[in-house]
Amino acid sequence: MGYEHNIMSMTVEELGDLMKDYGQPAYRAKQIYERIHSGNAMSLDEITNIPAALKEKLRTEGFDVFPVSILERLVSKTDGTKKYVMGLHDGNVIESVLMEYKHGYSICISSQVGCRMGCTFCASTLDGRIRDLDAGEMLGQIYAIRKNEGIKVHSIVVMGCGEPMDNFHNLVRFLKMISDPMGMNLSGRNITVSTCGITERIRELADMKFGLTLAISLHSPTDELRRTFMPIANKYTVEDLMKAADYFFEKTGRRVTFEYSLIKGLNDTKECALELSKLLSGKNAHVNLIPVNPVKERKWERSTDNSVNAFKLMLEKNRINATIRRGMGADIDAACGQLRRRYLGEHETR
Repeated sequence: MGYEHNIMSMTVEELGDLMKDYGQPAYRAKQIYERIHSGNAMSLDEITNIPAALKEKLRTEGFDVFPVSILERLVSKTDGTKKYVMGLHDGNVIESVLMEYKHGYSICISSQVGCRMGCTFCASTLDGRIRDLDAGEMLGQIYAIRKNEGIKVHSIVVMGCGEPMDNFHNLVRFLKMISDPMGMNLSGRNITVSTCGITERIRELADMKFGLTLAISLHSPTDELRRTFMPIANKYTVEDLMKAADYFFEKTGRRVTFEYSLIKGLNDTKECALELSKLLSGKNAHVNLIPVNPVKERKWERSTDNSVNAFKLMLEKNRINATIRRGMGADIDAACGQLRRRYLGEHETR
């Protein structure tokens, strides 16, 4: 049985075709789909409105619901942020985060097991990419947290372990399913997809016009500096990114967010702030400044509060819209991939 047979990844149309092949009435597809995506059913056994014989036939032919399970749950003592180690059906683990804001609950999900992008300030990439997540496994993180916490989810951020644009087919399927009226019916305005800058995929996503927020991990205003800690910069230049961002705005009308992780003494200088101001001048863009979360396997340190504030003021002086991301969960392995890596290390030694 392969994860390509995850019923949680199937659209209602695909389920309809399967039910037709099985000689089942068409409404069975809707029953299965709604119980999974609206009713929190995390297994075939929890879909109680279809016959047992149908469940058995599905299992026999390799179709099942592959739930994402919570293996460990940490709660920040400083701000209540919750971080989860999530288990997949094949034994792999990923991580997800639940954040509470004034406007509601937001969940940050992973898109891959590990990552192959190699950004040197991120723990997700330390062991490389193991495999992609299917759309059901991306949705399953949300459903598991929603069910465990008893909450209504307001927004989703695809910014956990992995590079979403490196898993484009499954990302698009996920976006279609999470916005389905028979599922969570989430508006594109409540979805953010982050990328380190695979420009051809940014353009493809723009053409699909999901109306979501695109967050580009920029982290440097120049190619020379960016290449020192982001290998992707050897393939895509800053100019390439700007052109792709402009295309996304042109096609969707949605302002692009540029993520900028501030690393002490590297990219948090006055000169970098001035260069970034020039780069984004006249663009409908927003800069999200992120004091980097230190990763013990890496050498980078977090910028001082004074440096962060000075950087923001310099951008604002040059009429660039900027905010400082509120640090959340710093006491619970906040950096992407950090919790997963610690969990794996602990369980390998047992």
